[in-house]
Amino acid sequence: MTRRNSLPHSGLEQVARDSNRPRSLRIKLIACEIMYREFCAVIARSTNRLDVEFLPKGLHDLGQAGMFARLQEVLAAVDQSQYDAVAMGYALCSNGLVGLRAGSVPLVVPRAHDCITLFLGSKERYLDYFEAHPGVYYKTSGWIERGDGLDQFGPESTQHLAGMNATYEELAAKYGEENAKYLHEQLSNMRHNYEGLTFIEMGIEPDDRFEQQTRKEADEHGWQFEKITGDMSLIHDLVEGNWDAERFLVVPPGSRVAASFDDGIVKAEPD
Repeated sequence: MTRRNSLPHSGLEQVARDSNRPRSLRIKLIACEIMYREFCAVIARSTNRLDVEFLPKGLHDLGQAGMFARLQEVLAAVDQSQYDAVAMGYALCSNGLVGLRAGSVPLVVPRAHDCITLFLGSKERYLDYFEAHPGVYYKTSGWIERGDGLDQFGPESTQHLAGMNATYEELAAKYGEENAKYLHEQLSNMRHNYEGLTFIEMGIEPDDRFEQQTRKEADEHGWQFEKITGDMSLIHDLVEGNWDAERFLVVPPGSRVAASFDDGIVKAEPD
C-alpha cells in the first residue's frame, strides 16, 4: 500500500526525511453534501488538518459540462499554498470529474463510478451487489435529509430542461392533451425497471428515522425493501491520506483527471 509520504510532487518525502515523527497532512476536501455525516464523523477523529467544503446534492444532474464547470470553479478558488493535497469527495459521477486540473498540489480522486461505491467501500462490492440487484434505488441518511423524493432534479438540471420531471398538467399546457398523455406514460415507464429500495446503514445514523422513511417509501411504490451495512473505508482513507493506487487516483500538478474506461475508472493525463 502506498504510504501517505510518497505522494509525487507534494514535498511530503522531504518532510518525512526531516522529521522522526509522523506529520499531519493539510488537506482541502471538496465533497458532495450527501456524505456530510460520514465525512464529518471521520474528520472529527482524523490526525490530519482538514478544511472541508460541501457542495449541493445533485450536481451530476447538471450534465457533464455543468458539473465539471462547478467543480473546477470551486477547485480554482482554493489557496493551494495552504495544503498538501486537495481531495475530492466525489466519484466519477457521469464524467463530471473529467477534466479537473490539479493545481500546485496533488488532486486525489477515489476510483469509483458513483457515490454508491463510496458508501459500500469498494467498486468490487458495489458491482457484486448491483449485478444481484439490478433494479433498485439506493438510500442513505444524506440522500434523504438533503432532499426529498427519489429524483433530485433542480431547475438547471438536464432532466428538468428536457421536461423529464414535469407533471401531467405541465406537459399538457406545453404540448397539448394527446402529446402529454404519451409523454407522461413514457416518463412513468422509466421507473418500471425498478423494483426495490436499498437502505445503506453507515453506522453514523442518530436513530432509525432514515431506515423507516425508506421502508415507507418502498411500501408506497410496492417495492422490496432491503437494508445492508455500508463500509466507511474509502471515506476514512480519503480523509486519512491512505491513497493506495488500487483505490485512489493521485493526480500530480500539471495533469488532469480523465476517464480510463477500464477497472481503474479514472487516470491522470497531461493538462
